[in-house]
Parts: sequence; C-alpha cells; structure tokens
Amino acid sequence: MNLVTSVQQRQMSVTPELMREALGAFCTGVVVVTAVGDEPLGFTCQTFASLSLQPPLVSFSVARTSRSWPRIREVGVFAVNVLAHDHQHISSQFAQSGVDKYRGVSWESAPLGSPVLEGVPAWVECVLWRELDGGDHTIVLGEVTSVGHDVARHPLLFFRGAYAETSWRTQ
Repeated sequence: MNLVTSVQQRQMSVTPELMREALGAFCTGVVVVTAVGDEPLGFTCQTFASLSLQPPLVSFSVARTSRSWPRIREVGVFAVNVLAHDHQHISSQFAQSGVDKYRGVSWESAPLGSPVLEGVPAWVECVLWRELDGGDHTIVLGEVTSVGHDVARHPLLFFRGAYAETSWRTQ
C-alpha cells in the first residue's frame, strides 16, 4: 500500500466523533462573543485565536446552525471576552439557546458599545472584517479596534470535553 492510498483510507474513516475525541487533546481557552443589537447578544466559543498583528486581526469559528451569529453579523461590531477560570457558569449560560444569557452577568460597554463581561482576563472589540467557509462552521475574522486585559485573572480552559483544572504560579 502506498502512502496516498493509506492517507485516503484513513480520511474515509474520520468521523465527527473521532475528530472530537482526537482534537479534544488540544487544550483551548473559552470565550464569549458579544454584541448589542435590539438587545444584548452573545454565544460561547472555544475556537478563538489571534491571527495577525498588522493589521490587528482575530479569528473564531461558529457553527452554521448558530442563531446568535447572524444577529451579531448584522450589528457588524462585537467583543470577544476571554473567560476567567471561575467563569464556568458564564460559559454554560451563553452556550444555551432560548434563555436570558445575560441573567446575573454584569458588563460594561467597550468603546464601540459591545458588552465586556465583568472579570474577564482579556477582551478585544472588533469590526467584522471577513467571513470564510469552514465546512459546517463559518470562520469569522475581526479587525481589533480596542483591547483590555487584567493580568491578575487567569483563563478558563477546556480539555477533552470538560473544563480543565489548572494551577498557576506567580513570579
């Protein structure tokens, strides 16, 4: 069997479940993407990354089935809130559909009006720059217009389908 045949056979056997299981070994941060339209909007996401420093760009991926993203896209301005280690409840709340996602959650407006959640270790406010096809997801690119961070706060991590316990050393 040559390498091409071997790769083709392995690709044919890659299921969504196998992808989730294998790539769950990669630890990710957890963010909440927020905006204000007729009401405050938001959703939990764990596919966030810094993309470019010049111009300042970030990216995240959102499921094509999302009901929140089309509403945020219409606004055209959004914030990405990096959740803190003690924000598991916020992650879970913003991941739900049909609930008041902001119930009990304090926030302030970023310069362009996007919600910045209280206690986050970092946030970026962006204008929508591009959207790309990502299979069953849309890859969103945002141009960063403002940022904030709190070095005393540590991030919420997700690993193998669950929130990951972490220990931090201060220097």
